[in-house]
Amino acid sequence: MSSISWSVGCDFSCFTSSAAFWNAAWGEGGRGVPPCCLGASRSELVLMSAEGCTITVRLVRSFQHRNFRPLVFHGVPLEQTVREFMAFVRQDVSSRSGLPPPFKNYKYDTMKIIHQAHKSKTGELVVSLEDDDKLILKEDSTLKAAGVENETELAFFCEEDYRNYRANPVSAW
Repeated sequence: MSSISWSVGCDFSCFTSSAAFWNAAWGEGGRGVPPCCLGASRSELVLMSAEGCTITVRLVRSFQHRNFRPLVFHGVPLEQTVREFMAFVRQDVSSRSGLPPPFKNYKYDTMKIIHQAHKSKTGELVVSLEDDDKLILKEDSTLKAAGVENETELAFFCEEDYRNYRANPVSAW
């Protein structure tokens, strides 16, 4: 076979056809690595990828001026509570270089789901003004129970500013 291998010692002998190779690597829930290379079954591969998720947090400084900055967090455990994750993000924001001081010193207190992977997006540029009861995360629930999954995008903002913008959704520009 080919001299290219995904892992030391892999000779692709676990595949009986090119269709089996394609399905394990890219199709039908494949993760890009055949099970033989990791010594794990397909179900174990899916579980390993779900343990540490990638979450994008959009820091919303101003709704009416559409002033926000996205931050990407890798390896986020979904078993932590929303309160713990918000504290982690606040601490990260305050110590992160490259963010302007207005973003570092802002009073973020609420998270809302903006978008989840492979689902439709809203037409709003900053955050959707609908379905607050379902999409605003409760601080006492875990991220997983709140509906957060891999590649979810969250907005992190001041609830008072959001309520004011929701009452009068006018953009400044």
